[in-house]
Amino acid sequence: MNSPVSRRTVTTSLLAGAAVLGTAGAAFSAPAAADRPRRPHRHPDTPTVVLIHGAFADASSWTGVVERLQRQGHRVLAPALPLRGLASDAAYIRSVLDSVTGPIVLVGHSYGGAVISQAAAGARQVEALVYIAAFVPEIGESALQLTDKFPGSTLGQATVTQYYPLPGGGQGAELVIKRELFREQFAAGVPVRTAQVMAAGQRPITLAALQEPATAAAWQNIPSWYLVASEDRNIPPAAERWMAERARAHTVTVRAPHAVSVTDPGPVSDLILRAIRSVRPGR
Repeated sequence: MNSPVSRRTVTTSLLAGAAVLGTAGAAFSAPAAADRPRRPHRHPDTPTVVLIHGAFADASSWTGVVERLQRQGHRVLAPALPLRGLASDAAYIRSVLDSVTGPIVLVGHSYGGAVISQAAAGARQVEALVYIAAFVPEIGESALQLTDKFPGSTLGQATVTQYYPLPGGGQGAELVIKRELFREQFAAGVPVRTAQVMAAGQRPITLAALQEPATAAAWQNIPSWYLVASEDRNIPPAAERWMAERARAHTVTVRAPHAVSVTDPGPVSDLILRAIRSVRPGR
């Protein structure tokens, strides 16, 4: 992570979740039962993968990842993140985790990384944390603070501030990426039409959420994995590498923009699967 955010940067995220499965053409006769591809069987102790998006996106940013994980027989959840405040967002995600039976591999992108670090604290069913170009704050650190720790983010110049009414009166400030800059800033490499759709549906994040310090750091006790997006313009890649090293995370680097789950779902899925196999050998 400059506007009323003029601190050089902000956070950003993109998340996702829907799966799109192809169907066989009707012109072909159905194969014999023995020839039909078998759908992978979900073992009772196979982890559920929970995908948490960040700012300026929604769960659809995980579509390619969801597809791949489901083909491997994994149950996947990609809830919508409110993006209103770190403590309240983490509490909401914790309620999602508490609704899951069995082990969980918890994945966060961008601001979603700060959320999973707080939501997983004390959650015994979370066996692995996977950070995708994400924040990994220590207790007392905020997303904005971590972005400003290293040079390289251009998010501050790419965002505008909007105002919304607060329940008790007054106004809150939230950030969106300027539509004409969205592709370059957030998802360089995706088709122009895709970026236009993403920009139109981007979900704002409150400035307060980016400034709110973390009160828990689950990565201190739960094994973690990290994907560094080397072309990230939201979170400086140097900050990503530094956070991954501090967390002693198993780390891979992909030449990709911040929206790496959209541009490169294969490497993202592979890292999640590596985490699953590490904590659940044979899965």
